[in-house]
Amino acid sequence: MQQPIDLRSDTVTRPSQAMREAMAQAPVGDDVYGDDPTVNSLEERVAALFGKEAGVFTPTGSLANQLAIRILVAPGEELLAESNSHIVRAELGAAAVFSGITTRTWPAKNGLLIAKDALDLARPNSGPYLVSTTGIAVENTHNFGGGTIQPLAEIKALREGANDLGMALHLDGARIWNAHVASGIALDEYGKYFDTISVCLSKGLGAPIGSVMLASKESAAKARIWRKRYGAGMRQVGLLAGAAHYALDHNIARLSEDHRRAKELATAIAAVNPSLIDPNTVETNIVGLDLTELPISAAELASRTREAGLWISALGPKYARLVTHLDFDDQQCQAAIEILKRALVA
Repeated sequence: MQQPIDLRSDTVTRPSQAMREAMAQAPVGDDVYGDDPTVNSLEERVAALFGKEAGVFTPTGSLANQLAIRILVAPGEELLAESNSHIVRAELGAAAVFSGITTRTWPAKNGLLIAKDALDLARPNSGPYLVSTTGIAVENTHNFGGGTIQPLAEIKALREGANDLGMALHLDGARIWNAHVASGIALDEYGKYFDTISVCLSKGLGAPIGSVMLASKESAAKARIWRKRYGAGMRQVGLLAGAAHYALDHNIARLSEDHRRAKELATAIAAVNPSLIDPNTVETNIVGLDLTELPISAAELASRTREAGLWISALGPKYARLVTHLDFDDQQCQAAIEILKRALVA
C-alpha cells in the first residue's frame, strides 16, 4: 500500500536513520538533577544562538510557551496576543488554568504584527480596580496566519513601546527557524527584543520531540521549578536532545526547500481558483486555504484529498491548511498538486 502524502503539519516527520543513530549514541544522565550532558549542551547551544543566558528543555512547544508567560505575567494580570495566535487558540486555555493569567487580543490580517495595535490595547499599571497588562506575546512565524514572518521594524517598535510602558515581551518562536531562513535575519537579532522565547525542534527541524524555553538565568531557574511542578521533569532525556542536536546540525538551511514547495502548491492552487490563496502571502512552509467562495467545507475538501492519498488539515469550517516539511519531496509535491486540482473542481 502506498504511503499517503501527509501535509497536516510539519510535526509528522520521522527521524532519519542518521538521527536515530545520534539518539542512540547520546550520553545521558538524570535531567531533573541537571546531570544529562546532552540536554545541558542543547540548552546552552540554543540559548547562545538567540543571545540568551539559559534554556530549559521541554517536551512540547505549548509547555515552553506556558513556562515563559508564567514567569512574565503574575496571576490576575494580563497577557496580550494576536487573536489567532497559538497561545490563545491552540493551548486549551492553559494560561488561565495553570497560571491565572487573563488574555486580551487584537486582530491582524494573516497574523501580521503592527506594533501600534498591541500597544494601543495595553493597559499597564491599572491600579486596584482594573486588570493590568504586563506582557505581550508575538508569534513568528504566525501559524494560523499562514506562516507569516513578522517584520523586524514592527518588533523593534513593539520593544520600544513595551519598554516605555514597563511590559515584557514573549516570542512564540515555534517556527522562528523558518523566519530566519526566509528573511535572512539572524537568530540573535530576533532574540534581543524579547525577554523570553520558545523554539520548537519537532516542527520544521524534524526532531521527534522537544522545544526549548529561553530566558535569563534567573527566569530559567524559576521555569525549571514550574516544569517539574507541571509534571514535565524528565530523566534520561538526552536521547531526545541528541536528536535535537542532529536537527540543528543538518536541518536548518534545508528549510528553504520547504518554502519553495509551499510556494509551488500555493501557485498551483491559485491557478485553479484565486480566491483560495494569494501565493504572494506564502513566505514559509504553510499554505492556508480560504474556502469562503467555494460550496464545500474544509472538512469535505480534506475528506476528498484523503481518499486520493493526500492528508491535509481542516482547521475551521472554511479554512484548510497544508504544511510542507522534510519528508515531502518534489515528486510528492507534484502528486499533491494533481490531487488538489481534482478535489477542488469535483
